[in-house]
Amino acid sequence: MKKTVQRLFTACAVVIAANAFAQTAGTLTFSFTQVAHSPCYSGSKNVLAVWIETSSGGFVKTRLRYVGGGTSDHLPTWSVNAGGSANNCLSANTTGATTGATLTSFGTKSFTWDGKNAAGTMMADGTYKVAIEECWDHGSSAVKYYTFVKGTSADVQTPATDANFSNVSLHWQPTATGVAEEIGNPEINVYPNPSNGVFNIDMYQVNNIKVMNALGAVVYDEKIDGSTVTAKVDLSSFANGIYFITASNSKGTLNQKLILEK
Repeated sequence: MKKTVQRLFTACAVVIAANAFAQTAGTLTFSFTQVAHSPCYSGSKNVLAVWIETSSGGFVKTRLRYVGGGTSDHLPTWSVNAGGSANNCLSANTTGATTGATLTSFGTKSFTWDGKNAAGTMMADGTYKVAIEECWDHGSSAVKYYTFVKGTSADVQTPATDANFSNVSLHWQPTATGVAEEIGNPEINVYPNPSNGVFNIDMYQVNNIKVMNALGAVVYDEKIDGSTVTAKVDLSSFANGIYFITASNSKGTLNQKLILEK
């Protein structure tokens, strides 16, 4: 027997759960121009590192790194963040980055980021930072952070020029297909449980939901479109007892027990 399902797209708890699992594919495009400084090591020599980190400062991926053996202690913030040491950045993680020797001039730099970390894993949606560190003499390095949101909506920014960086452009663009491939098993939350017959099922990444009685007979069967929804199910016409809810998608199934007490 198939019951009517009421989808409640504004269920806040479910939306929060969805955001925790979403991994939107897309591309971050970032460019900037270094403001020239003087005096430098020699002429216009300077060192530079650009990387992506989480909102809490966790390392994600290096995008640019220009430094030499004699200047390897002048990018301490990036080096420590990327697994190196403050005194020697040559051992820090540069997987997939554009690298080179100490720069001989100040210029315009750009890079792209595909939303993945250095291991090639798509990062969860959320707030991230582009971090830039540069040093042009033997003093302290200058570090600047630009915050953006990786998600299903575009994030386009033109941050203001400061003493070190001008012509800054930041653009996160999700792919046309939106969220990346299905991630793991389905997620559900059933409440109230025990139930008097009417209960809710919060669902994320679910393609089909079924409810069976203790004898294995299907008493509820509904196809779901895979988005985040809440189903309101009415089993008040069925006998008290233990029922089993099965949620499934192409990755697997999830089973949960429901107690019916009227």
